Amino acid sequence: MATHVITGAGSGIGAAVARRLHARGDQLVLHARDAGRAKELAAEFPGARTLVGDLADPERLSWAFSHQTLPERVDSLMHIAGVVDLGPVGELTPKTWRHQLNVNLIAPAELTRHFLPQLRVSQGQVIFVNSGAGLNAGADWSAYAASKHGLKALADSLRQEEHGAGVRVTTVYPGRTASPMQAKVHQQEGKEYDPSKWIDPESVATTILLTLDLPRDAAINDVTVRPGR
Repeated sequence: MATHVITGAGSGIGAAVARRLHARGDQLVLHARDAGRAKELAAEFPGARTLVGDLADPERLSWAFSHQTLPERVDSLMHIAGVVDLGPVGELTPKTWRHQLNVNLIAPAELTRHFLPQLRVSQGQVIFVNSGAGLNAGADWSAYAASKHGLKALADSLRQEEHGAGVRVTTVYPGRTASPMQAKVHQQEGKEYDPSKWIDPESVATTILLTLDLPRDAAINDVTVRPGR
């Protein structure tokens, strides 16, 4: 039975991935920002373990994890959680920059550092759910895009560093996906939100599971998913 550590399992793409893996009987270790959220996730996914730590404060993750039992085996680490706050460069504050960089980039690096020993033993996989903004930055997207460009660099470096250990590293770049985050983006853009126009989270989950289940003689390094209508 494979064991997967997943961030962002509470909604959107992360929830879709967690449901699929839970349904097929895999063991889940679901990250939660606090004890209340952990209780909700445990109720939603019976049998799953939870791991509590605030991604917005990556410097305290080591302390948080030292008070919990980490899984002895990890077959995949999936970085799906993310935050977004739009705004022009001339108006974004350091607080807004730091929050997005912490959650979207520094926390994934710190989580990866903690679980690399287990991933090396299992010859597992690290999956980074990035964004189209991780490849191209538009107006008002500077802080979010910077965090996601950095996430691409993190994945590319990790892939080269861990190739010899047999750890696969995949980055998935979804286009706009129907999720609470997308609803927030539309609100910030002052646009009406119609989820039917965007990718279903289940379609992104299908892509993620494809990269996860690929036979060991091959690896998908990068895959881009775009709305089909």
